[in-house]
Amino acid sequence: MREALLFGGRRLARAGVALWLVSTVVFVVMRLSGDPVPLLLPPDAPRSEIFRVRAELGLDRPLPVQYATFLGNVARGDFGRSIHFRTPALAVVLDYLPATVQLGLTAFLLAVAVAVPIGVVSAVHRNSPLDHAAMAVALVGQSAPTFFLGILFILLVSLKAGLLPTGGRGDWHYLILPALTLGIFAMASIARLTRSAVLEVLRTDYVRTARAKGLSETLVVAKHTLKNAAVPIVTITGLQFGVLLGGAVVTETVFAWPGMGRLAIQSIYNRDYPVVQCVVFISAALFVVINFAVDMLYGVLDPRIRAR
Repeated sequence: MREALLFGGRRLARAGVALWLVSTVVFVVMRLSGDPVPLLLPPDAPRSEIFRVRAELGLDRPLPVQYATFLGNVARGDFGRSIHFRTPALAVVLDYLPATVQLGLTAFLLAVAVAVPIGVVSAVHRNSPLDHAAMAVALVGQSAPTFFLGILFILLVSLKAGLLPTGGRGDWHYLILPALTLGIFAMASIARLTRSAVLEVLRTDYVRTARAKGLSETLVVAKHTLKNAAVPIVTITGLQFGVLLGGAVVTETVFAWPGMGRLAIQSIYNRDYPVVQCVVFISAALFVVINFAVDMLYGVLDPRIRAR
């Protein structure tokens, strides 16, 4: 029990440091991007009005003071008011969060459901035509840019065949193309790493012993191989889930999907500091929480890891 608490405490401390670093980097980068006040006022606005708006937004104070105020507000869940929407930034981001979670979760489930079986089958039938074909497709999936796949799907499936909508958010028909586009890279990565992990376990002595005892190949793979190959597979799937939730900017832009990624792009153009900071912080928090859960799962799959 003590080992588990120490293991979880170390991971939790690392998660807190990661969130602090992300918040600091976003704060500095957004301040370097320019002054948002000229975007809020007409070109002929008097200097007194410019000074008033800057004071109202807190941009007239020194950067260290702004930074300390920002960290204190974040600790209370207050990211300030959106410069563009004129409402609390957290409320704006939370309105867009469900669309991102829906898209990311669908893409993740699709990637895992397809990639893990393909990786296992490729490893069991190593160097067969099926293995070569599967890995060739996975290589293409990792190499093709997301925006290219999205545009290609729109041209072929939506415009040419007329089977699915080109963009927007609605029923499940609107979800298929964005989820497939977003999940292809994760699908390819998980398939290739699953194949490598299973191949490594299949070469071990205990697997050869299990086969020598007369166990069927299905039982050998299901009982002896997958469990021992689970740690690297869980690692890549957990990381990919975090990437899918926080890195759907291109996909949401191509398909006009109203998620946090598209909101972030619009807010960067508007120099809406509070919204951009809130989007990045929540994305980072989701990624850190997922990685923390994966770390905890390591201890369940392999108790030896808790001692590290």
